[in-house]
Amino acid sequence: MTSKLDPAARAAALAKLSHWADVPGRDAIQRKFVFVNFNQAFGFMSRVALIAEKMDHHPEWFNVYKTVDVTLTTHDAAGLSEKDIALATFMDAAAKN
Repeated sequence: MTSKLDPAARAAALAKLSHWADVPGRDAIQRKFVFVNFNQAFGFMSRVALIAEKMDHHPEWFNVYKTVDVTLTTHDAAGLSEKDIALATFMDAAAKN
């Protein structure tokens, strides 16, 4: 089972992530990705989906046209875990390509 990050580890991990923010009222982080068009947004989601499936860790996300809103939390840990940080890091890199 995946463990929830303690407050110090959470703060250190979030300090390394750009554009991710706490979700009010939840132990989760959120980021909005805006692409040039729907094709780029969908390609991003496809790349992330392949990694998320391998990790067995699936994001909460919502897509409208060129925008993808993502919320990450680990449900079986009842909060933010290393899985969320790893997936957020991958998403940041995937959004740059």
